[in-house]
Amino acid sequence: MSETPGEAKAKPPLEGVRVLDLSRLVVGNLMTHVLGDLGADVIKIEPPEGDSLRAWKLKGVSVQWKVYSRNKRSIVIDLKNEENRAVFRGLVETADILVENFRPGVLDRLGFSADALHALRPKLVIVRITGWGQTGPYRNRPGFGTLVEAASGFAYKNGFADGPPLLPNLGLADSIAGLYAASAAMAALREVEVNGGKGQEIDVSLLEPILSILGADQAVYRVTGEIPGRHGNRTPLSAPRNLYATSDGGHVALSASTQGMTERLFRSIGREDLIADPRFETNGKRVENVEPLDAIIGEFIRSRTLKDNLEFFDRAEVTVGPIYDAAQLMENEHVRARGSIVETPDEDVGSLPMHAVVPRFSLTPGSIRRLAPRLNEHAEEIRAELARRGPPSPRGAVD
Repeated sequence: MSETPGEAKAKPPLEGVRVLDLSRLVVGNLMTHVLGDLGADVIKIEPPEGDSLRAWKLKGVSVQWKVYSRNKRSIVIDLKNEENRAVFRGLVETADILVENFRPGVLDRLGFSADALHALRPKLVIVRITGWGQTGPYRNRPGFGTLVEAASGFAYKNGFADGPPLLPNLGLADSIAGLYAASAAMAALREVEVNGGKGQEIDVSLLEPILSILGADQAVYRVTGEIPGRHGNRTPLSAPRNLYATSDGGHVALSASTQGMTERLFRSIGREDLIADPRFETNGKRVENVEPLDAIIGEFIRSRTLKDNLEFFDRAEVTVGPIYDAAQLMENEHVRARGSIVETPDEDVGSLPMHAVVPRFSLTPGSIRRLAPRLNEHAEEIRAELARRGPPSPRGAVD
């Protein structure tokens, strides 16, 4: 198994933490993927048909499942089956964190309300992930990330001014919420382990995390009276910032978001006069006059090839960079040197590249210890662990 180069052979920071993952699709799987990478024992509790993420296949391969379910163990537990429910109770008694993304009230109706779960494990951290949250008039609406990306304002401001709103082509709302959920679970676990607190519920919606990365939009509207709109590759906050075409059909990304970098850019392209030009002398003026500014910069870049531009601006120490696709990124010298993408053995395709553990710990790093599990792969192993521990205690009877 390939791991991030230079990892010390030390216990990962979450070793000894047990996570029960009842979630489906992206958001919960991303959350527990982060915890699993950092050493948690993540037990993926799946329905008989398996997590829906397994069905997202490309050329017959469950690529998303393989990446986001590494470092997990799988057991099938049908919570409508009483024998299975007893197994689940036993697992709850051993767990530190439980993650679910059913609609509000579903787990309660199955007999596993927060009170019932805390009766089994008083210090259990329960993470509930839904589209719209556990409260409010939308609480029972379907909560797919696409709907949230549209409703949050993200799609409205994504795209070009003369085009329609654009949805992201990845699970953006799910991913942001998954990262928030992971950090929230760790904060709640610290409350239990360090502060001597009780287990609690964490209400994570898909809506509020993506709202947080758009956090100033309502404030902008209040201050300016203008609704933040679409700016393409520009930003209304600083200029210059854009993609510019090269003479050979390529593009470079440029961002000169500080006064010093802008002045360095002007000098490098032989236009020191622009520093004192009243249209461009401050960031605010540059934003107001971004069209002529982009025309000047674009003309310079368009007269040179991609390679020439990159070499020129690198020598000038101006913040200009290339646009890589997935294949180019794998071959990039910096990515290769840092081991940012690692190869893992795979039974379907032989070897599967995926991102390394993020972030990097100097003393107690995470690692890729397990491949994504086959459905119910670890049922016998997990049941044997529970058997050695003994039957669930009488307080486990929640029906």
